[in-house]
Amino acid sequence: MKKVALHNLGCKVNAYEMEVMQQMLEENGFLVVPFEQESDIYIVNTCSVTNIADRKSRQMLHRAKKRNPDAVIVAVGCYVQTRGEKEVLEDGVDLVIGNNRKKDLVSILNHYFEGLKEETVIDINQTNEYENMMLTRPAEHTRACIKVQDGCNQFCSYCIIPYARGRVRSRARIDVLREVAHLSEKGYKEIVLTGIHLSSYGKDTNDSLIGLIRQVHCVDGIKRIRLGSLEPRIVTEDFARELSGLEKICPHFHLSLQSGCAETLRRMNRHYTPEEYSRGVELLRYYFHNPAITTDVIVGFPGETDQEFEASRAFLAQTEFYETHIFKYSKRKGTRAAIMENQIPENIKAQRSENLLLLNQKNKQKYEEALCGCEAEMIVEEDADLSGQRFQTGYTKEYVRVYMNNRGITAGEIVKGVVSKHMENGCVEFLPSEGGPGDR
Repeated sequence: MKKVALHNLGCKVNAYEMEVMQQMLEENGFLVVPFEQESDIYIVNTCSVTNIADRKSRQMLHRAKKRNPDAVIVAVGCYVQTRGEKEVLEDGVDLVIGNNRKKDLVSILNHYFEGLKEETVIDINQTNEYENMMLTRPAEHTRACIKVQDGCNQFCSYCIIPYARGRVRSRARIDVLREVAHLSEKGYKEIVLTGIHLSSYGKDTNDSLIGLIRQVHCVDGIKRIRLGSLEPRIVTEDFARELSGLEKICPHFHLSLQSGCAETLRRMNRHYTPEEYSRGVELLRYYFHNPAITTDVIVGFPGETDQEFEASRAFLAQTEFYETHIFKYSKRKGTRAAIMENQIPENIKAQRSENLLLLNQKNKQKYEEALCGCEAEMIVEEDADLSGQRFQTGYTKEYVRVYMNNRGITAGEIVKGVVSKHMENGCVEFLPSEGGPGDR
């Protein structure tokens, strides 16, 4: 029995695909061991979203080779796709597998050990095939991410992902529903729909994201539906109104922003203005009671002046996001932004990042304090020890992590109660109703 060690880098889609790959390996007689242990095979599911991600991918591959020089080192995914098969193989890797071939991992490994050669990296930009994979045993015990879409047609000027993942490809609705139903039978109550560009679901198949959500909502046993990152332009009045009529939808929406300055957005090739973005936020806040709105922002994009940064910061302050994920711009070879003039020095990026981190901390606390005293529900996830006191912790539908005194409730149970207060350690306390778990 060959031992195999796995390491994942990158997004929720990568995480989902890695879980399926592990599942396939175990079902075919491989023994999965921790990546820190000596193994016969090391598989790194790589990321290439930034130069830093490229570097981390190389580091993990080198670390595996150092751990066991005789092991077979396998690079999988986006780094392979963007750097090219030849370059990755020249860097001490034994086998490369590109995107849309992950589902064939086991047969590719078997052929490799038999000395057979085959195409393992396709031209991802020339395929319309959705790589269908099905997860039956998610790593998390209470929620399951389901990949429903791959690829991106946006070509933002800073982003390499369309070249790593190819064009928009949507998973057949019947396959999504089959996976959701299976996971529901396994006891999962929360489903996260995710994709490389989730808002594009159905664009290639005459389907729609809202249509898919409606049918997932009908699956018995599923109590929560959470959505991955959305493009702001998808939030029309019809979209927001229809979502609000589906009680299983979690009022937690991640709308990618990148900048609150119109001129910076134009250079980024983002296809909306701050005003259009604000309209989407207003609609969500109109149709949902106090939803958690989260976002991503890049600081130090080429040409970002002090005035443009201040415009972006003012927009963030005005919008009052629950959480803002802040990234310092990283030059990505192969993108238009990498050759733009007026690249911003690293010390300026660091100052701007710190500025927004402080604003994020303030906004996050303000949102959590506004929830205090409100009815809510949590799915119990795990036990936690805070200052010697035992708690059970989980997330509300708004994706606020809350803590309640340990009552020995089984993980996966839904508990109704009230968001109580910020504790001294900054954690949010949850007081359950006297009746106990709320879905009994």
